[in-house]
Amino acid sequence: MSPKELRRSVGRPGPQPAGAAPRSRRYLLTAGAALVLTGCTSAADGGADRPSGEGGSSGTSATFPAGSGEITAIPAGRRPAAPDISGKNLDGEPLRLSDYRGSVVLLNVWGSWCEPCKAEAPHLARAFEATRDRGVQFLGINTRDMSTEPAKDFERRYGITYPSFYDPRGELVLRFKGHLLPQAIPSTVVIDRQGRIAARALKALGEREIIGMLTPVIAEGR
Repeated sequence: MSPKELRRSVGRPGPQPAGAAPRSRRYLLTAGAALVLTGCTSAADGGADRPSGEGGSSGTSATFPAGSGEITAIPAGRRPAAPDISGKNLDGEPLRLSDYRGSVVLLNVWGSWCEPCKAEAPHLARAFEATRDRGVQFLGINTRDMSTEPAKDFERRYGITYPSFYDPRGELVLRFKGHLLPQAIPSTVVIDRQGRIAARALKALGEREIIGMLTPVIAEGR
């Protein structure tokens, strides 16, 4: 074989098995799969702030992007109106946010499958009992539970006695565009007596943090 023929032979790709994808395509598919796996594992176990205390798990856990870990308070003069969401609670009864106008409302997004939600739940239960006589109402938005039974079991297990909207597809969460993120669960907003968003947290909260979010809003004039 002449040197010229040898160079042509080396540069030419060898035969591939029948039905095999081109090498460049196989490389792109492999790289894409790696990126998907990387995104799935940037989840609660790795990044979300968790309150101390109970948070045991039973059943299958899920992964999801964690929140920013920030608590943001909004000055009274700059607060946007909260959307007047309505729907059914976990027992199928009507539930509407505006029915609680005149109270300070804490609205928490959660799912029974969410590990940080399990850690946060006892803190929410205690904070609700500590503030319910001060003109405060807690509400939940249960999301991504395709049946109400796991959500009801969650409430019984952690002593949650306030009502939650049942929102399996996340449609109510999307109404809070710019304030709640469907991919950041758990997350919480505090709504003042005029129905405006006063504070937001995109992480699991401890009892002190919850009461700390509520206290300045409770103290505002009616």
